[in-house]
Amino acid sequence: MNFRFFLGIMVIGFSFLAYNQFDEPIVEKVNSNELNSTTSTQTNRDLNFYLPTSTTSQIVKHNYYTLSYNEKAEQAEWVAYELKKNYVKNSNFKRPYFIEDPKVTTQSAHWKNYKKSGYDKGHLCPAADMEFDINAYNDTFFTSNISPQNHEFNSGIWNRLEQKIRFWAVKNDGLIVVTGGVLKGNLKTIGTEKVMVPKYFYKIAFAHSKENYKMIAFLIPNEKSSKPIFDYVVSVDKIESITGIDFFPKLENSIENSLEKNVDLSSWLAK
Repeated sequence: MNFRFFLGIMVIGFSFLAYNQFDEPIVEKVNSNELNSTTSTQTNRDLNFYLPTSTTSQIVKHNYYTLSYNEKAEQAEWVAYELKKNYVKNSNFKRPYFIEDPKVTTQSAHWKNYKKSGYDKGHLCPAADMEFDINAYNDTFFTSNISPQNHEFNSGIWNRLEQKIRFWAVKNDGLIVVTGGVLKGNLKTIGTEKVMVPKYFYKIAFAHSKENYKMIAFLIPNEKSSKPIFDYVVSVDKIESITGIDFFPKLENSIENSLEKNVDLSSWLAK
């Protein structure tokens, strides 16, 4: 046999063996920060479809929640976020200090406006809804995400409602949540930046798993209450009429109109 021919056969054979042994997909290693960034970007992309309109044209997007900032009121007119089933957990993270939101172009109010005001720095997107990730949790401590709340309201009926929202998020395989204070009327202010104190707060939950849409809304006075949370259920249309905000405007009109005008507790109370 010709030596060169034999050598050629050997080279082809080794190449074939090498191909079969090592020809596997090359997986690029991604660090945790890049992975979190990809995940949060996808989360925000999904959330965009469900965002309300903004009356101020200042939309601020964080990794796991989006808000519309009202500079005159020095707080968000709404905060929207997705609360997935697997987000609901208790991680006992250390609470950070409140800081101004670097993404608010007009600057969010300083936390010192709340000092000795008699009002709590009430979370809109609750820190407890973001305990699945330390960065998501810390992001809830931007001052763009707080509003002056009566202490008994914040620790009482508002807290009970937040717990119920987490319960429903697990039961319904996730929710879209929109919440805020009603920034209309002649409102009291606190601090040197005149942060408005809402007389009412609202919260809307929207379940949309497997095309099974349902919606529930609450409008609660910013004061102590021992009443059941369901005493404060209203239509989304009512909240729209008093805030001037259009919630879920990208939903198909027939679905949006049906969900927003009706108050149906049965689907939320069913076991």
